[in-house]
Amino acid sequence: MPAEGSTRPPMERMWRIHREISEGDHPNCQGLAAQLEVSAKTVMRDVEFMRDRLGLPLEYDAVKHGFYYTGAVRDFPVMKISQGEVAALLLAQKSLEQFRGTTFERPLACAFRKLSRSLGGDMEVAWHELEGALSVRSSGTGLADVQVFDALAKAVTEGAEVELAYHKLAGEKEEMRTVQPYHLGCIENQWYMFGHDGSRGAVRTFALPRIRGVGRTGVKFRRPKNFSLAKMLEGSFAVFEGGRARKVRVRFTGVAARLIGERVWHATQKLTPDPEGLILEMRAGLSPDLRQWLLGWGGEAEVLEPEELRRDVARAAAATIAIYGAASGPGGKD
Repeated sequence: MPAEGSTRPPMERMWRIHREISEGDHPNCQGLAAQLEVSAKTVMRDVEFMRDRLGLPLEYDAVKHGFYYTGAVRDFPVMKISQGEVAALLLAQKSLEQFRGTTFERPLACAFRKLSRSLGGDMEVAWHELEGALSVRSSGTGLADVQVFDALAKAVTEGAEVELAYHKLAGEKEEMRTVQPYHLGCIENQWYMFGHDGSRGAVRTFALPRIRGVGRTGVKFRRPKNFSLAKMLEGSFAVFEGGRARKVRVRFTGVAARLIGERVWHATQKLTPDPEGLILEMRAGLSPDLRQWLLGWGGEAEVLEPEELRRDVARAAAATIAIYGAASGPGGKD
């Protein structure tokens, strides 16, 4: 790749032209070209863009042989960005950590670098100042193999069928699968591949950390027009398909009630104050990740309905108590 910065970015050039004109110096194409280290034709194209696309009142003075503004211009339109917007951009950049080490890391970093440079001198808050003030932290980040990710990303974009070794969550050993990958998605800090599994004859979900040895079969395919990840996971709590979406009601008490009220946990959720805390209602399938999430709140979460989920959580909680009770000795006490 050519060395970045060998020429000034277009927005930086236009900001410099704007500054020269605003100072009343009546700069011309030749002078600006020498200053910006570009051709006079490039400067003329920048000037035309500023006048025709950005709507700046820019004209040429034949007497003074230079450009000037026919009216007051307070700010360069493209450069105006608030401190909150700069902070949002930085947080977005930090939120892309799941792409680190993949083929997307370099182009994404390059795009953010160009964007920050295009803000020019009007930016009141420096990136390095915000670096120390804002951060994004995630727990339980997935450990997908970079080579697996790259191979699947290319297969998805190129419509190439792949063969891979996959270790099911409850399986004892890896199985060979032939898959037409439709989509890659990062859900709850974990990367998943969604595609048509030839041996199952249906669309399945594959966790990238459990995939090994991706290779192409040489078969090309077209992703079905009716494939929709949103529709596929419509009844899910997170990534596991839980079947038909059903009404789920859970009462949260104590600290859990306060924490539940501070986030959006599901797209269909409704929160209702309760004398004992807070009731969360949503429509979701009875998937394993929903059960695990409920168990994580301990005694401060009580499933009110459906009864099937209530019994399922109760059995899991009883199994946990049995483990700790046995470890505690007779009577369940230390």
